[in-house]
Amino acid sequence: MREVVVTGGGTGIGYAIAAAFIALGDRVTITGRREHVLKEAAQRLGAAHVAFDAADPAAVKDAEAHLPGHVDVLVNNAGGNTNLDREPSGELPDVAAAWWANLNANLLSAVLVTTALLPRFGKGGRIISIGSIAARGTGSGSYGAAKAAVESWTADLAAELGPRGVTANVVSPGLVVDTEFFRGRLTEDGIRARVNNTRNGRPATPADVAETVLFLASPGARHLTGQVVHVNGGAYLGR
Repeated sequence: MREVVVTGGGTGIGYAIAAAFIALGDRVTITGRREHVLKEAAQRLGAAHVAFDAADPAAVKDAEAHLPGHVDVLVNNAGGNTNLDREPSGELPDVAAAWWANLNANLLSAVLVTTALLPRFGKGGRIISIGSIAARGTGSGSYGAAKAAVESWTADLAAELGPRGVTANVVSPGLVVDTEFFRGRLTEDGIRARVNNTRNGRPATPADVAETVLFLASPGARHLTGQVVHVNGGAYLGR
């Protein structure tokens, strides 16, 4: 039985990933900022939960004692496009705040939680971070830049941890339905436009991403590290 930590595990992709590991018989701890959401999700899943802001160094430090003493798999799923929560502004302080918000939510959260838990990994450990198609030139400004930074950081992490027998990879989804990502603002036309860019004519589901994460956490993926695995139906061709 593996010990698995999934950040941002209360809803959407993170919830699906947690459920997939639990279905395999693993012990899962989900994290996130919203205590009530986490508690309800943990009860449904049969998981443990620890509420904290993964982008806050002090909060991560305080949470360490409540996280598993040994970790086999860490899934850095916390994040999202924070620009969807703010009004655009050309004022320089607002621009800086918007960029820092996305970098903190998507990059720093993964860096801090991973750094805190690194001493708890043994040989065969897996670190899997959720990226985005936005990192590959499809736009989204500071969000895409933050996800591109996750890819670069993961390449360094793979080199650092390779001698310890620990792998680090990125799963990079395209459009995923049934999540909170778009805050309910994605229209049918928006979905159709994104689906038209795929080769298989459909959006992804959280389960599609979860199954890819399960593979990267499996023994069969032991020689895969430093990679970006694209889960987008061919909307971006990783060639």
